[in-house]
Amino acid sequence: MPGPQIIPRPSGWSPGRPSPWAHVAAPARRGLSLERVSATVLDGPPVEGHPSEYDITGLRPSAVLVAVFEDVGTDDEAAVVLTRRAPTLRSHTHQVSFPGGRLDAGESAVEAALREAWEEVGISPASVTVVGPLPPLATFAGGSAISPWLGVLSGPPALTPSPAEVERAFTVPLVDLVADGCHWEETWPFPDGGTRDIHFFDLPEDLVWGATARILLGLLCRTLGVPEPARP
Repeated sequence: MPGPQIIPRPSGWSPGRPSPWAHVAAPARRGLSLERVSATVLDGPPVEGHPSEYDITGLRPSAVLVAVFEDVGTDDEAAVVLTRRAPTLRSHTHQVSFPGGRLDAGESAVEAALREAWEEVGISPASVTVVGPLPPLATFAGGSAISPWLGVLSGPPALTPSPAEVERAFTVPLVDLVADGCHWEETWPFPDGGTRDIHFFDLPEDLVWGATARILLGLLCRTLGVPEPARP
């Protein structure tokens, strides 16, 4: 269910590849604990700058907080905080995203991610243990270079969305995102004559796609130990 957002699916799109974890047996997709998720950063390859396949010249620097916590009532399964952008914003209205936004003058990426999470959904910086950066990426549209930061919360958050920026704040267990039928890929033609692989996660009340889906895909692939599809 896409929710109220509009998916700008172009004519000429085609189905993409199976999910990267399609070959992983369902029981092996469970146990996505905070420790296991954090190890994707602590034990993974270093993240330095922006990937060379992106030209970030002139792009606006921004940062997001990928906030995870232990989902109460599950067997040590981690969950992630997501938001639905307010309809009054200038762009990407109703789209699902992580708490985040542009860097203020003199602000580091991690400082911006923590500030935005506090302003948008009331996550106190004091409740976040910053694990480290996830691979950055550039958006296909909107001209932003995004630095995601993985942060572990001290417990389930009491989310208080700021109406000016957030229409809805919610959490999703990571194990639900790797369940059969949740994720799929599409190949879209672009005006430059090339194609891009676009990823989607189907949630009960929303559809995650675009940069947010790409960040989730990378986090889940690293956590499960499966290769991440090459970035376009």
